[in-house]
Amino acid sequence: MLLYSRGHEQDDLGAEELKEGLCAALVKLGDRGKVLAVGPDITRYHSRAGELTEMAWEYYGDKLTDVLPALGTHVPMTEGEIKQMYGDVSLGLFREHNWRTGLATLGEVPGEFVGGVSEGKLDYAWPAQVNRLLVEGGFDLILSIGQVVPHEVSGMANYNKNIFVGTGGSDGINRSHFLGAVYGMERIMGRADNPVRSVLNYASDHFGKDLPIVYVLTVIGAGDDGALKTRGLFIGDDIECFHLAAELSLKVNFRILDEPLKKVVVYLDPSEYKSTWLGNKSIYRTRMAMADGGELIVLGPGVGVFGEDAEIDKIIRKYGYIGTEGVLKAVKENDDIKGNLSAAAHLIHGSSEGRFEITYCPGQLSREEIEGVNFKYADLSEMIGRYDPEKLKDGFNTLADGEEIYFISNPALGLWSWKDRF
Repeated sequence: MLLYSRGHEQDDLGAEELKEGLCAALVKLGDRGKVLAVGPDITRYHSRAGELTEMAWEYYGDKLTDVLPALGTHVPMTEGEIKQMYGDVSLGLFREHNWRTGLATLGEVPGEFVGGVSEGKLDYAWPAQVNRLLVEGGFDLILSIGQVVPHEVSGMANYNKNIFVGTGGSDGINRSHFLGAVYGMERIMGRADNPVRSVLNYASDHFGKDLPIVYVLTVIGAGDDGALKTRGLFIGDDIECFHLAAELSLKVNFRILDEPLKKVVVYLDPSEYKSTWLGNKSIYRTRMAMADGGELIVLGPGVGVFGEDAEIDKIIRKYGYIGTEGVLKAVKENDDIKGNLSAAAHLIHGSSEGRFEITYCPGQLSREEIEGVNFKYADLSEMIGRYDPEKLKDGFNTLADGEEIYFISNPALGLWSWKDRF
């Protein structure tokens, strides 16, 4: 059931309008006795999910007893990040998700179904796992709050991905990531319907019906002045609100270009991007726009590790971004990467497959480390001196010496492709 729907590519919803829409939806739900909010972590700071969670907390008062950031494989939020994102919501309400422990398995998507949607590329079963709190917490409302935007694993982020991946377990996360990578991320990104989403929808339809989930979904885009605008808010308890948000997101977040781009410079905000695990959105979101033989330059002042945890970091350092064929070979021959398919998927996603160059300019990784994972290295200070994010505008720029580049200030907010590749 759709509880609230407002969105247009020219809308600019402020805090009062978001609060009005959220409260209108919550009134329709009637009284609730115990409420859980499942929102994103600091990597989705611009989603406005933190504000909406705070609004829900103000609405329900002490009936909102728990907030569970949907970390997936990400590192836990610090107190500073929680305050920055979630405002005045009491720190005592926050729970920490661990993707390796504290899980409940609701059911299993059959291998035959996975084989069908993947065109026979994979035939393993997929476990529908969630944080045990969702099942055992005694909630009569679970608010899943987040942003719909093009995504490299699920085509479009959020909806039931926030539940089954964001609060999911290692097996479910690993297998969903690998499914998307093997099927082909360029066949998935920007598409609401794809093999990964089909698996998630099967889990929702067959195993998730007893969870009282209502989805609160935003769509965020940049205006002509570069400032972020909230273009839509969609609230409901089924897939309709997701499809509406995804449709608007394509209009707001997808850039179709007439020609492929020869040189792209992407800036990674250090408050959000501290690893290549996250920072490689710069690669995922631009790859369909890159010209053969082109160069992608990644300015990552906050990047100091590869993986979000020690085990994944070790795997990335060992194998590097070696392309699909190399990763599939490694999975066949090595137990460590075979047992961590999300890392394998990440290594596929982060490779240009030899089609264009990737030059990483990290703030806290050495030349040897960067070149060790098969990226090119360039000094951050030198590159920022040439490509100053404070002086560049999103889109096409011509430098003083005549060099033409395409600049992206935040890769998480969009998807770029030239017209013949999408």
